Amino acid sequence: MPKDILITGSGPSGLSTALHLVKIAPHLTDRILILEKEHHPRPKLCAGGLAADAEILLQRLGLDVNEVPHVDASAAHLDFAGKGLTISLPNTHALRIIRRNEFDAWLARKARDKGIEIREGVTVKNVQPHDDCVNVETDAGTFTAQIVVGADGSNGITRRCILPNESIHTARVLEVIAPTSNVIASEGRVAPNPRKGRVAYRDQAKQLPIRQEIASAKNTPRNDVHESEGAYFDFFPVPSGIAGYTWDFPTQINGEPMRCWGIYDTNILSYKERPALKEPFAEEMSRHGYDLNQYEIKGHPIRWFSPFNQFAVPRVILVGDAAGADGIFGEGISIALGYGLVAAHAIRDAVERNDFSFRDYRRRILFSPLGQALTIRTAIAHVLYHLHWAWFQKFFWRVFKPVVAGAAWLFVMNWAKRMVLSKSID
Repeated sequence: MPKDILITGSGPSGLSTALHLVKIAPHLTDRILILEKEHHPRPKLCAGGLAADAEILLQRLGLDVNEVPHVDASAAHLDFAGKGLTISLPNTHALRIIRRNEFDAWLARKARDKGIEIREGVTVKNVQPHDDCVNVETDAGTFTAQIVVGADGSNGITRRCILPNESIHTARVLEVIAPTSNVIASEGRVAPNPRKGRVAYRDQAKQLPIRQEIASAKNTPRNDVHESEGAYFDFFPVPSGIAGYTWDFPTQINGEPMRCWGIYDTNILSYKERPALKEPFAEEMSRHGYDLNQYEIKGHPIRWFSPFNQFAVPRVILVGDAAGADGIFGEGISIALGYGLVAAHAIRDAVERNDFSFRDYRRRILFSPLGQALTIRTAIAHVLYHLHWAWFQKFFWRVFKPVVAGAAWLFVMNWAKRMVLSKSID
């Protein structure tokens, strides 16, 4: 049987599209082909945070993410200069951190178990949509499909081929992995080994002007915490022109407890001169006793969502980072899984109607709970990062935090609970 639903990329968005298609339209299973340029488990630069929405979508697919090595953070700390808002969920973790090479390989195995064909080591060179088909040129020959799903990331070839002149909203990211002694969770078991004495900001600085507060924080300790239980986001770089934050997550590499550190800049302020990311990143790590120069620094772009993006042309649709990730945090995994559900509905309906224009795909995204959450996040990102004064950031994360937490719970989080699995979004 011809493989006329072709997916470029076997990351979370491409695999989610295929798995959701099998769930809602099992008769299409034999017609799906995923092309992957690497071989699983392949390296993938990503902080690896799984929000609760990701787990909801996976559970609905009958998948248990506990099978993947992971670390659970019981709380997420959203700070400005070491003080701010703490988010935790009753009787569960706030964030689950996985390694993308392990997570993607696991998800690919689950897809194969469902009968989905994945061809690895195939690099897509060109995507050419026509009136009656799409030609996908690769280093393994040319494939012809009725539908192509571009799931090949922020800088993927699919989007560049079908939308060569579209404006791009791309964030900057730097990331390192550093050793630590933290709680490690693997195969559902947790072995406590907390790291103590984290160096950070002391409350005694609260009476100082904010610039002095940040400066005085370099050598002062944060309250003793179980680091395995904390994922930290700090927005202290915003007043310096970096529209983003630093992060510090617990993680693991081959079962060994580690910390994942990074800095994220949405580039919303790209019309201004962009400050380098390395200096504030190094300062933040130094505050906690780390020397950034001792670790390998890696960088990658993240294309963030805009409601004005174009998400499809006839016979070709985009999902995941190719369509756009969350603008505030650069969150991509749960977003990618959500795109897969929207895309699966669009593909099933296109096949049933024999209409491959996908003229309604943008509307499907924007009016879905996923699209609504992404639109709100983009709007918040523009406000949060354009109003970059230190006093505003301090007010937002410290004084205004009950409203921030309530709004986040209602409008930014929990969108997956409202996603419809078995019915068309129409």
